[in-house]
Amino acid sequence: MNIIENLEALLAKGQDNALLRFSLGSAYLNAQKYPEAIEHLCRAVELDPGYSAAWKLYGKALADAGRTGEAAAAYERGIAVAERKKDIQAAREMKVFLKRLKK
Repeated sequence: MNIIENLEALLAKGQDNALLRFSLGSAYLNAQKYPEAIEHLCRAVELDPGYSAAWKLYGKALADAGRTGEAAAAYERGIAVAERKKDIQAAREMKVFLKRLKK
């Protein structure tokens, strides 16, 4: 079983939480399966709107899928979340990604 299968099995057993969705989204993103990555990362930020790392990865998945407008919106939300949490590094990274998107 690979990582995606293992994580999907946990989800199928009813273990649905932001960390599991983040992990699934990350695994799908690494496999360049953007629709699946976007679905799980979207759910991660729905389950925990204060999860700045999930916002960052959600923005990346949207950007990699060519959905730049949605990616910019995700980064903007993520920056606001990260700044509220004093997660300076995540905020800084998302600002750089957002700037690149707008070029």
